[in-house]
Order: sequence, then structure tokens, then C-alpha cells
Amino acid sequence: MVDTQLVRRGIRSSNVLAAMRKVDRADFLCDSEKRFAYNDEPQPIGFGQTISQPFIVALMTEMLELNSDDIVLEVGVGSGYQTAILLELVSKVYGVERIHALSLRATKILLENYKGRFHIATADGTLGFPLQNKIFINFFDACLVAAAAPQIPSALISQLKPEGRMIIPVGDRYSQELVLVRKLKDGRIDKSYVDAVRFVPLVGKEGFH
Repeated sequence: MVDTQLVRRGIRSSNVLAAMRKVDRADFLCDSEKRFAYNDEPQPIGFGQTISQPFIVALMTEMLELNSDDIVLEVGVGSGYQTAILLELVSKVYGVERIHALSLRATKILLENYKGRFHIATADGTLGFPLQNKIFINFFDACLVAAAAPQIPSALISQLKPEGRMIIPVGDRYSQELVLVRKLKDGRIDKSYVDAVRFVPLVGKEGFH
């Protein structure tokens, strides 16, 4: 999967490739879907949600240029597969998932290898990680959003550190552009467009309704 779907399509980060080799995508799929685990396509995980195709997982991860001491916000945990890839590369991940059953399932799988290094909250991901006395303002080194937003949620920008990076699909319900966002020291944002993509919608106060 890594050689044919990632390396040949331009993924170059040795750390990302190593993480993609180590984490078994099949572990995050239900039994009926495991035979499709290494196909380069999304797979259903229940509740109208999907696990992203391996190339998109690798691409979004690579674009964030992660460091080993980074703390990352992930919006749309879903199966937990992307979370596991991130945890192979950074010190800690805070994940948000609006569907409680998926939060529980992902937590159970991730506890086997990453206990103490992640927190998953069931909440509105468009509002970022649930605030506790606002300690998450300017807190995260990077943010990965695994669902399509109609615009970049202001709450996610507020939780990103100055000079932090975010990767997020932005568009309508049917097609989006993958956007790399950099938060400048003065709080303004710089955007660059990466590729056309298609994700499930990000539902919430600053997303789709």
C-alpha cells in the first residue's frame, strides 16, 4: 500500500511513510470491511462516516510538517486511524468527534498503543477542543480537520498557536479544496490550496447544519 499508493504519488516524508507502514489500517475497520483495508479509497465506518483513503491521510499529515514535540488538534476523529498516524509523529493529540459511539470505539483501539498521549472529546468539532478556562486558546501547534467545512472555523484559528499550521477541506457538501492554513504571528492567516478533495461534511455551529 505504501509503495504503490503513497511513494509513487509523491509522498516524500520518511517519518510519515514510516508511520503509514507501522499503523495497520485494517485495525480501524469493522470485520466486513477489513478486506478493503489497503485499497486507496474511503471505507464506511458507520453512522454515515468514512475512513479517509490512505493517500489523503498521508498527504494531510505531510503538509503539516509535524515535529516530535508538537501538540495537535484533530477534528473528526472517526475511526481513529488518522489519530494513530499523528501519534506516531507527535507528542500528544487532542481529538474531537461529534458521534459518541465513534469516540468510544476509537478510544478503545488507541488505548492499546497510545495510552496517556491522547484525549478524545465528544463535542462540536467546529468549536475546537472544549474549553476549560480557555486554556486551549493559542494552544495547538497544528490542526488537522478530517471533514469538509463551508469556511475555516474561527474557533479553530483561535486555538492554533501563532505560526501554527492547519490542513482543512473547504467547500460545499459535494466538493472541496484542501487548504493549508498558516497562522501568522499577528494572528492573521495565510492560505494555500493543495488539491481537490471530497470529504463528509463537518457538522456544527461553524460548519454545516
